Amino acid sequence: MESIAPALALALGSVIGLVMALTGAGGGVLAIPLLVFGLQLGVQAAAPVGLVAVGLAAVLGAGLGLRQGIVRYRAAALIGAIGMLMAPLGVDLAQRLPNRPLLGAFALVLFYTAWRLLKRPDQAAPLPSAVLCRVNPKDQRLTWTRPCARALAGTGLIAGLLSGLLGVGGGFVIIPALKRHTDLDIRSIQATSLAVIALVSMSGIAAAALHGPVLWAVALPFATGAMLALLIGRRIAQQLDAQRLQQAFAWLSALVAVLMLARAAGWVAN
Repeated sequence: MESIAPALALALGSVIGLVMALTGAGGGVLAIPLLVFGLQLGVQAAAPVGLVAVGLAAVLGAGLGLRQGIVRYRAAALIGAIGMLMAPLGVDLAQRLPNRPLLGAFALVLFYTAWRLLKRPDQAAPLPSAVLCRVNPKDQRLTWTRPCARALAGTGLIAGLLSGLLGVGGGFVIIPALKRHTDLDIRSIQATSLAVIALVSMSGIAAAALHGPVLWAVALPFATGAMLALLIGRRIAQQLDAQRLQQAFAWLSALVAVLMLARAAGWVAN
């Protein structure tokens, strides 16, 4: 098992990178199920491994977005700063909770992600009053107001807490929030989300390392697979229908959620 674990971790990590490239998010919410079922890790051990992979892949994706000029770095800095403060709290909470409740919580997160992605476009479209952060047509910068700052800070709070607690990047929170509270285009939203994930993941990894050793023998090949697949997936994504990709990912998330709930209830053996 020890001799094939790095190769298996590399293969499983590539799934995460591909999902991040094709959907702009979602890699984190699948990282933990893959590690739990594929490598038989507990949630507490899998969370920092998932954060390493998602964080490094997000750094790569955000760097490419910065080069293209589509990352809203001020918004990313605010959301990311709040998230970095909250991630250690989530990590500390995760170390105090038993494995089964964490599995159940993760399943609920997956169900929520699937529900958001399966909503019809007309249902998901924000009301005009909900768009608190608007792009100035003159300089193409976000117009900052107190309601805008509060909405983005609240997004960082939730994303950071869940990142530390469950080992997710937080894209499933960040992207819907940016869609609701801003009028940014989807490419800018996805790139900004990756920048936030990169920041929050660093804080979560550092906090996890303080609580105990990170399984680097698994984390490094897992992260390598994610980064390589992200680069390949970015090219594939341009040729595929984004809506169909989201629907496929949503149904996959729902299926994985059922398996996670079954394991939390003890119906599926460890």
